[in-house]
Amino acid sequence: MDIADEIVVVDSFSTDATSQICAEFNCKFIQHPFEGHIQQKNYALDQALHPHVLSLDADEALSPELKESIQSIKNDWEYDAYYFNRLSSYCGQFIRYGSWYPDKKVRLFNKNFGSWGGVNPHDKVVLSTEKVHFLKGDLLHYTYNTISEHGSQINYFSSIAAKAAYESGKRFSILKLISKPLWRFFRDYFLKRGFMAGYRGLTICFLSAAETYLKIIKLWELQKMKENSPKKINQDLAK
Repeated sequence: MDIADEIVVVDSFSTDATSQICAEFNCKFIQHPFEGHIQQKNYALDQALHPHVLSLDADEALSPELKESIQSIKNDWEYDAYYFNRLSSYCGQFIRYGSWYPDKKVRLFNKNFGSWGGVNPHDKVVLSTEKVHFLKGDLLHYTYNTISEHGSQINYFSSIAAKAAYESGKRFSILKLISKPLWRFFRDYFLKRGFMAGYRGLTICFLSAAETYLKIIKLWELQKMKENSPKKINQDLAK
């Protein structure tokens, strides 16, 4: 605990060795049903005893430089929130090109001035303060060991995103279906130099565009299903 005075782990009833590992490190281990990425992280915030919270996902770690940066400010909180770059690995190599880097994230903040928001599954910290400062060092993000893992996660995330989009009032558009995936690939691969990461960069940019396509086409699928539901049909007949 050279960084944290308290470690809070919120677990959605995993079946691996998470609880035993947490016991070894004297963590506050709490099991809570998974209601969504945003909901789960806000629940974790409520369990923390101290106002300043460093929020990390299970696949993230601090680089030595970032750890030093946090230690240097820990006894003098001049700002209400701090952000830093996230550096992600892909199939064994850290990716410094495309839309993956620098991937700026607010992860250290006073919970009295911030909470988790955004749209599931892409959560983000929403702040009620402008006192925000950049810290040197990278948040290391260990993503996918194989391309198959990436493909499976895209299928999972695109379903959640389509549902969230529908519930927020968004609807399908053929123009978006064609233009958004193409723009995503062009932007990430050419404008943000994803090509500099070799085959990994090409794969990431292609699958990111595919995820964009899946979000929109699954929104259309969900929209059709809702519109053709028995309840909807009965409502139309009653008019």
